[in-house]
Amino acid sequence: MFWPITLLGALIGWLIASIPGALLGALLGQVLDRRFGLNSWARLRERMGAGKALTQGDELLFFLLGRLAKSSGRISEAHIQAARREMQRLQLDPTAQRAAIDAFYRGKSSGDGLRGPLQRLQGRPGEAKTVLQACWRMARAQGQIDAREHELVMLWGRWMGWDSTAIAALDSGGGRRQGAPSNLGGAYEQALRLLGVRADSEPQAIKRAYRRLLSKHHPDKQAGAGATALQVREATERTRELHNAYTLIRERRGFR
Repeated sequence: MFWPITLLGALIGWLIASIPGALLGALLGQVLDRRFGLNSWARLRERMGAGKALTQGDELLFFLLGRLAKSSGRISEAHIQAARREMQRLQLDPTAQRAAIDAFYRGKSSGDGLRGPLQRLQGRPGEAKTVLQACWRMARAQGQIDAREHELVMLWGRWMGWDSTAIAALDSGGGRRQGAPSNLGGAYEQALRLLGVRADSEPQAIKRAYRRLLSKHHPDKQAGAGATALQVREATERTRELHNAYTLIRERRGFR
């Protein structure tokens, strides 16, 4: 009773063996195209989960996103989800995703040395545009963008050779009704006032002012002097504000 099936299998095997390799490949390709919609190698890689490797530009992007997420003081779940959406947008493979996460967390720890890499994007407007759009999306991850995040994106855009109007135009969520900060462009001026310095102050004078205020308001020093728990919390918040202000001025002025 199994003989007809065996004969049929042998016949199919003989037919396949007799078909030239190139023709067989073409026939199988057509079957796959119709069955799975795999009409290109890119589509096949996507369906197989191969994804894309992380480029140097992508690594810089996720470093910037981490820097933005941390700029408000704490990385939230909304920031993490925004970073994951960018990975999906770029169709990164698993290895590239791990590298992107590493760049993201390095960015949250340090914002030094960004000016040079960003200036190298001045002759690549398409890549710069992609970076800025992703930065705006991260800045709005929690719904409302704050002045610090706005200042950073504007600064990075200027380093890439864009004017302020063009940078702001890339923010798809811009406008007061979507939650734009009420004091746009004021974060730098606020930082100068907080440290008690001027826009033309020498870097060494800015550093001295920062260290003096940091020593005065440091929570450990306040606790050692017998401050209450509330006063220690206030000192901790003041220290964070001083650090953010100093970092912004340092990035804007380009010194370490």
